[in-house]
Amino acid sequence: MINEKQALDNMAREQLEEKLKKWENEELASFLKRQPERKDEFSTFGNIPVKRVYTALDVQDTPLEDIGLPGQYPFTRGPYPTMYRGRNWTMRQIAGFGVAEETNKRFKYLIEQGQTGISTDFDMPTLMGYDSDHPMSTGEVGREGVAVDTLADMEALYADIDLEKISVSMTINPSAWILLAMYYALGQKRGFDPHRLSGTVQADILKEYMAQKEWIYPIRPSVRIVRDCITFCAENMKRFNPINISGYHISEAGSSPLQEIAFTMANTIAYVDEVTKAGVDVDEFAPRLAFFFVCQRDFFEEIAKFRAARRVYAKIMKERFGAKKPESMRLRFHCQTAAATLTKPQYRVNIIRTALQALSAVLGGAQSLHTNGMDEAFAIPTEEAMKIALRTQQVIAEESNVTQVIDPLGGSYYVENLTTYFEKETFRILDEVEARGGTVKLIEEGWFQRQIADFAYETATKKASGEYPLIGVNRFAEEGEKVDVEIHPYDETTVDRQLGRLNQVRKDRDEEKVQRLLKELVEVAKDESKNIMPITVELVKEGASMGDIVETLKELWGTYRETPVF
Repeated sequence: MINEKQALDNMAREQLEEKLKKWENEELASFLKRQPERKDEFSTFGNIPVKRVYTALDVQDTPLEDIGLPGQYPFTRGPYPTMYRGRNWTMRQIAGFGVAEETNKRFKYLIEQGQTGISTDFDMPTLMGYDSDHPMSTGEVGREGVAVDTLADMEALYADIDLEKISVSMTINPSAWILLAMYYALGQKRGFDPHRLSGTVQADILKEYMAQKEWIYPIRPSVRIVRDCITFCAENMKRFNPINISGYHISEAGSSPLQEIAFTMANTIAYVDEVTKAGVDVDEFAPRLAFFFVCQRDFFEEIAKFRAARRVYAKIMKERFGAKKPESMRLRFHCQTAAATLTKPQYRVNIIRTALQALSAVLGGAQSLHTNGMDEAFAIPTEEAMKIALRTQQVIAEESNVTQVIDPLGGSYYVENLTTYFEKETFRILDEVEARGGTVKLIEEGWFQRQIADFAYETATKKASGEYPLIGVNRFAEEGEKVDVEIHPYDETTVDRQLGRLNQVRKDRDEEKVQRLLKELVEVAKDESKNIMPITVELVKEGASMGDIVETLKELWGTYRETPVF
């Protein structure tokens, strides 16, 4: 038996259905005869079918409690009750090139321009755990990021920056625990309270096997290292995020927006499983888990994606892992505009692309944001490009007034419909992952990699055919265009300067003590019940280099070789 309210709701629904049908049969049909639409079918970038118009009928499957209010479970409308009315997102432009002193100057320049957080890019040898004098480092030292071999480099990198007042993000994965140890040791050396240090180290190794392809060790010991980072920070660095679980690189490898969210959540489940199995209560570490997403080209799809990610995460943490603290269910994310959308032809158009993507991230409720430089399709961005990218965020924050209202697109029939679609499809994919044996097993089998590759191929063919417009490339291209871009220069003295400091550290350190600690490192690594972080902190304090630590553990764990996916 239905009650009076349900009867009224049913009556209103029937009236709306009748009104919509009449509109389609009369006004719309008549208009289409005179002026047909551009194409027969419309869809989002992620291939979600898009209707002509959305009404209240399209949000019937979304309970009001799932939309909720800002700062309340399931956090669809934002993780905090005041959002940008309290303070704006952290403006965190990434920087990293050459030796530590050069990147330090760029940090200080960006801070002077109004940046509110630091984000650090490391060069390829550092990312892969090679010292700068390793044969594999030839030609790469300081080229695509800053070179860091020892604690001495870390000291120079963050010289004269108050680490208790500004948060620091480090984009690094397979060797992330060593950088975290260096940062912790640096804080101690400067007399900072470790619990007042804020920021994040990326450390998300599973997405490397899925997408970005930067790894050192086999999957399972690598996940153990992530576990140790999380448990170490929960006890020793309570404001620091020990992992930035990243959908960004999954998307940049070619995934759909739905795959970005679903695969990121699959990785999240794997990490939380690993830490809770070690006996750590979920509420002890979950509040410091952080996320990193891309903002792609489809404006409304991206906003819905971010809203759905918060809702999905909240339900996973509460219903699957039994989290009780609201902050354990509160997804916080850094966002970066999409490097994959940047073009070399008419590269200044990238400013407009970046502005729209940044606005989408803000309307989706990002906690921090990096806006790409207009010249990043060529090289590391120049100082001028970074200033324009930062000013883009500042214009959104200070001039647009979009920060006055929390989740201003909440209640939009289209956005709410897309949000619910993302949620349902994400849980469908997660159920499939679990049924097939879990995240690690499917990475080993290449399942995720195939899904990403298939969507990437489809996207490439649509760009090549012009079905996906790309201004300046397949639409409004200019024949014989001359590109007058200023490229960020590479200082050829970088290698000599970097090797000079590395060799000096080796000369000054107590070699016997370092070798003794490296043997202890192996014993700790053999015992999975032990945490690898404390011994790593001891090693970096004594002058051990990244290469010393990485190569020692290669002898124990070996390296990883991926099974190719076709």
